[in-house]
Amino acid sequence: MGKDTINILCKLFEVKKEVVKYVLSKESKLETKVKKINEIKEYNQYKIIEAMQRARLNATHFHWNTGYGYDDIGREKVEEIYSYVFNTEDALVRPTIVSGTHAITLTLSGILRPGDELMSITGSPYDTLQKVIGVKGNAKGTLKDYRINYKEINLDKGGNIDIKNVLSNISHKTKIILIQRSTGYSDRKAISINDIKEAVKQIKKHSKDIIIFVDNCYGEFLDKLEPTDVGVDIIAGSLIKNPGGGLALTGGYIAGKSELIEIVANRSTAPGIGKECGLTFGTTRNTLQGLFLAPNIVSEALKGALLTAIVYKDLGFKIIPDIDENRSDIIQGVEFKNKESIIKFCQGVQSASPVDSYVSPEPWDMPGYEDQVIMAAGGFVQGSSIELSADAPIRKPYIAYYQGGLTYEHCKLGIIKSLNNLYINKLVKLE
Repeated sequence: MGKDTINILCKLFEVKKEVVKYVLSKESKLETKVKKINEIKEYNQYKIIEAMQRARLNATHFHWNTGYGYDDIGREKVEEIYSYVFNTEDALVRPTIVSGTHAITLTLSGILRPGDELMSITGSPYDTLQKVIGVKGNAKGTLKDYRINYKEINLDKGGNIDIKNVLSNISHKTKIILIQRSTGYSDRKAISINDIKEAVKQIKKHSKDIIIFVDNCYGEFLDKLEPTDVGVDIIAGSLIKNPGGGLALTGGYIAGKSELIEIVANRSTAPGIGKECGLTFGTTRNTLQGLFLAPNIVSEALKGALLTAIVYKDLGFKIIPDIDENRSDIIQGVEFKNKESIIKFCQGVQSASPVDSYVSPEPWDMPGYEDQVIMAAGGFVQGSSIELSADAPIRKPYIAYYQGGLTYEHCKLGIIKSLNNLYINKLVKLE
């Protein structure tokens, strides 16, 4: 960053020059890691282009239908392309799937039957999914209401899948094993593709008919392989996270074996209708262009996560994951000492946003969460966590989860503004 850019940055965004210089001093330490990120980005970019070419995508596929959505060639083409990208037999990709939690819920409620058992082998799942299962809250229509059993296996002390414990807890009722790839609102590392591969190998050797399901949210295109490349039966995620590339307006995806996708599709519409109906509402172009851009967008967000990590680690904060740990999602956790610091951090990120930058977020009772949550999210698409955002449950340990960023420069601004807000409020000292 040149002198003129530093000066105008300080003037226009009202940040202290010492804060800017501190952040810039950390960038040079990341060159080797950035090179690796770029290599993975290039690999995934070519993979997606090849999938679109194999599907013979053409301009007519951007048209859409009305009513029932019969013969929507764009919808069918999107799902064909997703199945190629994720190396699966079939996929369900719809704008009517409102979130990652919704995609996961469709999968679980579509496949599981009364008396079946769902086993989570990465500890407690994300807050919203706990309410879907029925282990928290008092929502109606949970899996528990439908007499679906639930078992939870914690990770071992090293934060890895405790495969020995998993295998000893499998019973004749166990139908789906759930792996949450991302860290969620926890202090654990994300689960790597290699860890998933080894778990699949051991579980399938023990019980070949068990369905292994991965919540792939925040993890797409972090590696050259996806969970379905290493034996996972079915995955699900959100289009306003990684695979939407910042352009998808809404939606979610589920990809996996054709027999499982058929069951889930019947759950999403009705038996006998399945995938044959469902409007795309003109979203096909954005969905596919977002997918095309996704490897680059994910790489920008990942570079921003690394810069966040090194900036805050060198100030003495605990970070999750650490600088040299393998990354399997785009989330960077920073642990603060108190509620005030976590609020100032998120408010700083919000002030760097292109949308609603003048808004100062406060903790609130967000639907689906047990604790109050503060969320900095000034994106072009509401709730899009592939755009720059930061959020945190207001509970100990006080961990803020920083993710996304359509450009590295915006990530950098978010880091500078967050640190500046802590600095001017005397909550951090620059060293």
